[in-house]
Order: sequence, then C-alpha cells, then structure tokens
Amino acid sequence: MTSIDEPLLRETAAKYGVPGPVVGELMARARPCLYLVPYDQVPEPRRENARPAARTGGLPALPDGVNWPDGKEPLVLSVDCAALPHGVLDIELPVDGHLLFFTEIEYPPEHSAVLHIPAGARTTERPASYQLGGETGEIRVYEPRTLYPVPGLTFDGEGDGGPHINAFLDGDGDGDGDQDALDSFEEAVRDLAFGGHRPGVCVQLGGFSEPWDMAPDTGDHVLFAQMAGQAIDYDVFTMNLVVGTREDLAARQYTGLDYEQQC
Repeated sequence: MTSIDEPLLRETAAKYGVPGPVVGELMARARPCLYLVPYDQVPEPRRENARPAARTGGLPALPDGVNWPDGKEPLVLSVDCAALPHGVLDIELPVDGHLLFFTEIEYPPEHSAVLHIPAGARTTERPASYQLGGETGEIRVYEPRTLYPVPGLTFDGEGDGGPHINAFLDGDGDGDGDQDALDSFEEAVRDLAFGGHRPGVCVQLGGFSEPWDMAPDTGDHVLFAQMAGQAIDYDVFTMNLVVGTREDLAARQYTGLDYEQQC
C-alpha cells in the first residue's frame, strides 16, 4: 500500500481538525490504486524514474488466431503489466503480458472485452475494419496517448463509517458534524499519496471507484479499471467502470467482468 509519512499525516489531520482515532479508522479502510496519467501529470519528484506502462487508443496487436472481439468495440486501453509497479495493488493483475480493454466510451456498451496477451506471444497489429455480409465496416480508433503509472490511495465513498468516524460526523449528537472537514482531509491524503495534485481526469486501476452515480464495486465486486471518457477522447464526458470478483481477476477470468457507463 502507498505509504504516507506519519508526521505528515498527523500534521494534515490537525490542519483539518480530524482526530487521531478517526484517522486510524479511515486509513485502515483505504485501498491503494494505480493512476495512469500522461507524463506532464506525473508529479515532478516521480518523473526521473517514470516509465510508460499503458496507452489509450490505437490499434490492438493480437496473436494469430485471436480476433478483434465480436462486438467490434474500440480498443480504449492497453496496459503493459510488466511495466506496472508491483506490490502496490490489493487485487491481482498479471505480472507480464498486456491487458487490452475493448469497450464503448461514447454510449453504453452492448459488448465489451478484456484480453490478456501473454508475454512473448507473436502478435500482429490488426486493422480497424471488418467484412460483414459483403460490406466493409470501420471500427473507431482513438488517438494513442502514452500513460505512466503513479501509485495512489482511495477511500470508500459508499460504505458506512466506523464508530469513531460516525461519532465525528454526528457532532454533538444532532447530526451536525463536519463532513466537509473529513472530505477535505481525504482529498489532502489522496494528493499526498499521489505526490502532488491528483488529476481529476485519468485512468485508474484498482482501489475504490469514484463514480458519478451509484458505485458498482460493492459486495463481492471490486474495481478493476476506471476510465474517464476525456482520458481517451477530450470530447467524451463519461465515466466507464469495469468490476469483477477478486477470484476472477486472480484467475484471469475476464469474461465475467461487469461494465458500467455513467454520464
């Protein structure tokens, strides 16, 4: 998990008037994530060792016998698993090879797919066209953008608080506690974990989702990937979330993933 210097954490809590027991409960429930951002959004202290690990858009490179998924959705994200920092997330991703995400970001997808391309597989870049009933169809290709991984920290915006958090938010028992102080502290901690001002428009792997509507990562489902439409196309204002069970993610059983688009 992303570590934050304890004195700095206490100093931040004092700034927003958040008591130590509340901080302890909050941090115990936080989950790590990886943000995938353009180089100019990588915090300066992290840039010297920054290594590209993903790309939005472009064309997929697929092994022989593996075709563009049947729904012909665009390729929106490619992740080089070996280039990700390991030991950061609390979900299991492949340690090598590439993860390819195919889905619609402009309207709710009818079909979506995630493919894992093993390391060392011989691949060929596939054209964005196909034949159907004697007609040629074209698949949308988004402009490729290189992304860099930056560890971060997320908080559950949907779950119930612990006893100290609930008491803090209840104030004097009249329900008039300081939610603003807690929200501001959480945001400050997110920025500390990121190493700078955390971008609002980005791609995220793991952690808790930051949905625009109801969170899909509830019950047995955890967040696999979260993609802001603008991170792929500046003119698309959607939030695209991919969730699944920890067991399916660990087993690379990506056919059972759930996809949700919010706008």
